[in-house]
Amino acid sequence: MREDSLLKFISYLNCFALVCVLFIAGAATSLFLPPPDPPQPNTAKSTAILKEQVDQTSISIWQPPDSTKIENTPEGDLIRYGRELVAHTALYLGPKGKLMAISNGMNCQNCHLKAGKKPFGNSYAAVAATYPKKRARSGQIESVERRVNDCIERSLNGRRLDENSTEMRAFVAYIKWVGSEVPKGVYPNGAGLLELPLLNRPADAAKGMKVFEVHCMSCHGLGGEGFREGNSPEWKYPPLSHDNSFNVGAGLFRLSRFAAYVKSNMPYGASYDNPTLTDEEAWDVAAYINSLPRPGKDLSQDWPDISTKPFDHPFGPYADTFSEQQHKFGPFGPIKDLQKKN
Repeated sequence: MREDSLLKFISYLNCFALVCVLFIAGAATSLFLPPPDPPQPNTAKSTAILKEQVDQTSISIWQPPDSTKIENTPEGDLIRYGRELVAHTALYLGPKGKLMAISNGMNCQNCHLKAGKKPFGNSYAAVAATYPKKRARSGQIESVERRVNDCIERSLNGRRLDENSTEMRAFVAYIKWVGSEVPKGVYPNGAGLLELPLLNRPADAAKGMKVFEVHCMSCHGLGGEGFREGNSPEWKYPPLSHDNSFNVGAGLFRLSRFAAYVKSNMPYGASYDNPTLTDEEAWDVAAYINSLPRPGKDLSQDWPDISTKPFDHPFGPYADTFSEQQHKFGPFGPIKDLQKKN
């Protein structure tokens, strides 16, 4: 009996030793194995850039010139003053402006990010290289001065600036400097906005309201009324609705422009190569914001040739039979297809 018990005890010891060896071996092996692959990023937000926009992102992106190299000359001073006007328009031209009260209190920089120097942030990269040029909206050859006044009248819901004023000369000097390294006639990659693939459905303002509540409301306010600190003449976060926002004649009132702007730049911190919103979220929130109340604008002189109206111009008459509703919210594919045929 004692011999049997001894044999069983020895057997138990052997099993225990084997388990210990296996455990130690496994632990040692895990120390020398490569770490597990990190979680793969969600590529849904960048799919459009990888596939649909490869022509805009597969080549080098325009970068603005170095502002520290602006010369200390009268022309350099004018450029620096122009940058100040773009970045802090309201201080000079807003309702409480030092010089005159001709605009709604927004800054040019609210739409042209980083004073027009952010790639795909409504940048000024192409202005010097492509102006003067004929624009379909007016049907005329336009100068940079006229383009600046267009923005003041539409995006700033204001009154025209004297084209011979020091301020206009400063605006033009700065805007041309931003694109000064771009060859004449070239539209650089990074100018304007990064195009978004079209949805195969209408943009949905109701869905967009939910996106707005999550991503936009904390800065721009419950109704898009904007936010300013104390009695500051400038908006910290610009209004997206009502009297202080852009009017219906502004470029951002076209849904494709606003959706592209939002996708590459909003919420704050987003960029074309690191967006926060999906394409659908960008389209939907743009539809919601452009459904909010805002100032009107006499557009009777716009688009003298109605066949040149963009597919998403929200006001008739049109050269096609699609409704104003479809021209405003989509789906835009059928409209674009017809325009290509014509």
